[in-house]
Amino acid sequence: MRPIPAEDEGLPASDPLMLENGAPARWWHKLPDGRIQCDLCPRDCKLHEGQPGMCFVRQRIGNEMRLITYGRSSGFCIDPIEKKPLNHFFPGSSVFSFGTAGCNLACKFCQNWDISKSQEMDRLMAAASPCQIAEAASKREALSVAFTYNDPIIFAEYALDTADACHALGLKTVAVTAGYVHAEPRREFFAKMDAANVDLKAFTDEFYQQQTGSHLAPVLETLLHIQHRSSCWLEITTLLIPGLNDSTPELEALTAWVAKELGPDVPLHFSAFHPDYKMSGIATTPAATLRRARRIGLDKGLRYVYTGNLHDADGDTTFCPGCQAKLIERDWYDLLHYELDAEGKCPHCGSRIAGHFAPQVERGFGRRRIPVHIGRGQPT
Repeated sequence: MRPIPAEDEGLPASDPLMLENGAPARWWHKLPDGRIQCDLCPRDCKLHEGQPGMCFVRQRIGNEMRLITYGRSSGFCIDPIEKKPLNHFFPGSSVFSFGTAGCNLACKFCQNWDISKSQEMDRLMAAASPCQIAEAASKREALSVAFTYNDPIIFAEYALDTADACHALGLKTVAVTAGYVHAEPRREFFAKMDAANVDLKAFTDEFYQQQTGSHLAPVLETLLHIQHRSSCWLEITTLLIPGLNDSTPELEALTAWVAKELGPDVPLHFSAFHPDYKMSGIATTPAATLRRARRIGLDKGLRYVYTGNLHDADGDTTFCPGCQAKLIERDWYDLLHYELDAEGKCPHCGSRIAGHFAPQVERGFGRRRIPVHIGRGQPT
């Protein structure tokens, strides 16, 4: 683990030097023209003195790159793991969730735009070191810690140090990300994640360019890396936006790629869009669209396809791929029925369900959202 900022050495969590200047960033190099280039993500931001990258949080200060949000967060809370969404990673468990501010994409439909697009970070931030976060999560008996709300790729150094602190206490780590990252930081980042939900925002580069200001290919590379070159558990979410990424041909191409390149056991979540940010004029995704997408995915050979942001009994349920028994029934984040052992085996036919499971889960954590305050001293 890289040295923790001074707060862990007895200084208050609001130490102005830590909050003002952040911590040294990794993955950058100097250019011949005097600028420095950020090598974290494919944007390759080239920065003059004092200039932040597109993400707002990685900034050139002097002759180095710094992560100015290291040790700061937009808030902490305990969530159900199903909210990430992760349906095959210890269903029913609780997860300690936090994020920072900023983002390296420019999604016009961002559902967390007040956080991801914020540049007024001092007004938003609570302060906590990696060890404080791990201790707070452990005290609250969370199974895992999630880097979420905004994309953890942009605060990778903070996330990785926190992952080390979490693993030292026996906690799991979860990343909720768009997966827009270069190869070297990708490898290091996902090596320390136990599970990830990656937003596959569409399956055309045109959509990525026009609606997010990025490209599809690096996201596909991230998905391939996680599934085939890491031990991180992978689930995928696609937010379906009427008229933009919900056509039958595109959904057929997307689900066929997932089934062929990642395998039929990767859970895929189709979620309903609601009007927000720069897309307030587009209607909410009809339930019929999500059910059509789910059927397309199942027809392409995917074993676990879910629908989100609506009440849909079948779309919330984990079915056995062998005998089609209902093994985990949910109502959004509530577990209504659960019958898997710790090995994830179906009690009816013995088929193993892909994922990570605990035995004897009853109702689980449910829909609660419990805010957590981390003060200057011990977590509360």
